[in-house]
Amino acid sequence: MIALLGASLIIAVIAYLIVRRGVVKAMNLVIQRSSVTWDDVFMNHKVLEKLSMLVPVMVLDLLLPIVLAEHKLAANLADRLINVALVVFLIRALYSALDALNDIADAREISRRLPIKSVVQLIKLFLFFVGVIIGISVLADQSPVIFLSGLGVATGLVMLVFKDTILGFVAGIQLAANRMVSKGDWIQMDKYGADGAVEEVSLTTVKVRNWDNTLTMIPAYALVSDAFRNWRGMSESGGRRIKRALNIDINSIRFLTEDDRARLERINLLKKYLPEKVTEVTEANADVADMDVMVNGRRLTNVGTFRAYLTEYLRHHDKIHKGMTLMVRQLAPTTEGLPIELYIFTNDTRWVVYEGIQADIFDHIFAILPEFDLRAFQNPTGQDIRSIRANS
Repeated sequence: MIALLGASLIIAVIAYLIVRRGVVKAMNLVIQRSSVTWDDVFMNHKVLEKLSMLVPVMVLDLLLPIVLAEHKLAANLADRLINVALVVFLIRALYSALDALNDIADAREISRRLPIKSVVQLIKLFLFFVGVIIGISVLADQSPVIFLSGLGVATGLVMLVFKDTILGFVAGIQLAANRMVSKGDWIQMDKYGADGAVEEVSLTTVKVRNWDNTLTMIPAYALVSDAFRNWRGMSESGGRRIKRALNIDINSIRFLTEDDRARLERINLLKKYLPEKVTEVTEANADVADMDVMVNGRRLTNVGTFRAYLTEYLRHHDKIHKGMTLMVRQLAPTTEGLPIELYIFTNDTRWVVYEGIQADIFDHIFAILPEFDLRAFQNPTGQDIRSIRANS
């Protein structure tokens, strides 16, 4: 019997070597030479290698009952252990196949639309419980139905232990169905200190890499129960908003003189605006008496002309999105002057590029203020006070 046991083990090892070093190696060579890429993922996860572990176990399952025919107890015990080993190796191979499918989904960006990671983890959890139940039923020589019926009694305990998993799975379905968050989205959730890109949406947590490269783990169900901001809409629209104001010193606002109009008409972006506006104002003042008094009739102002210039400047700017709102508006005056706000969208949503476009626009604005005889408001500094003292 010992000799037959040794022979059975040798046959099992030989069968394993033939499959592992022959069949599996040949299939891997075919995979490497194929034009498709998804099969390479399965090869990298060694799915075939793990499936080959079933071969020696199946060989032993065939030979040991014959070898141990006269030893019923040993044969029964060996049969149970082999069946448990089959379940373990099969689930191990399925785990690798699921990981490969998850990587394929990530590479093809399917995970941006569906919670593939959560589904894979849920299937793994299900396979684990199935394997445990089958393994216990095989060792105990009882039907798995008996153990499944016993789970009904322990449902409350199971729900308590796996509360986060259950809530996370339900939240994952809601997140996917409503497209609330996907891998690659930039989200902001101040409650958890999250402000960055979503790297992973798993069964229980969402991993966010913040702008400073720190990682924040958010419970999946928190994204359903709490409020958060998702910047995906901005990225998909192709425009990123600039909403910033500069404060004009109210003391620098005045009417335009004839010399001012002649000088400003030389600006290319105002060559169309100023003649049209002058004609409009002249027609409106046709019936107004005593135009020598400044308050009588309509007149052009330097700040109004400045707003018209900014509007034309932004319309001709190659980095401004022409299909979205473009507005230069005047806000309510404050103790810090008259705010002139730009409400526009850049046509590049990348953060670094966006900041550069915004800086270039306001660099230009501050530099051209003297052309309109306008001043930006600025609180008095120490240098201003020293200048006043020196002049006095």
